[in-house]
Amino acid sequence: MMVAKGYLTALLLAALFPGLTLASTAMDDAMLFSERGYRIDRYRSPTPSTAPGAATVDTHEVVALLNATPPALPVDVINLTFQHGRFLQTEPHHSLPGALWLPNTGLGHLGDDWYYSRHDWVGYLIDEVTAAIAGNLDHPIVVVCRSDCWLSWNAVKRLSAAGFQRLYWYRNGIDSWEAARHHLEVATPRTPPFAAPGAHLESP
Repeated sequence: MMVAKGYLTALLLAALFPGLTLASTAMDDAMLFSERGYRIDRYRSPTPSTAPGAATVDTHEVVALLNATPPALPVDVINLTFQHGRFLQTEPHHSLPGALWLPNTGLGHLGDDWYYSRHDWVGYLIDEVTAAIAGNLDHPIVVVCRSDCWLSWNAVKRLSAAGFQRLYWYRNGIDSWEAARHHLEVATPRTPPFAAPGAHLESP
């Protein structure tokens, strides 16, 4: 797995000044991101106020986006175990109404780590979203996971790099939607093209 170049600088500083807290902090921060700038560790931790290429929206604004014409497409990127070519799910997953659930596409090392890059998770994300909006890159898209969740931040960054123009980051996520007593629906993960032949959702 590739690690940000800043890590090397931080490591050198830590070696030269072992008591320097700033160097240790810089080293820790650098190791949380890939060389491409995606978060690769501690996904459930405080997030920044903005995400690359997107407007940060709150619950009230998400309601308006989902009720607009055309309605925004909610894209849920919460993780789900994928083994032997199929998703394994132990309990129902509830998400925003009409959400397109694309598990694992918010992980940071999809293009860097062999375990993940042997399957085209990035292509899965981009192709499924493109199909859902009929190829209209100006269609509004709301990306969501839970509160304090870097998965949606990564997915927004990925979609922005792919050319999607109207991206909205629901930073506070499904937790805030539920806390506001808005309706949740059971979501089913979209089957990726690299799934095993005849694969269907299973319970382990």
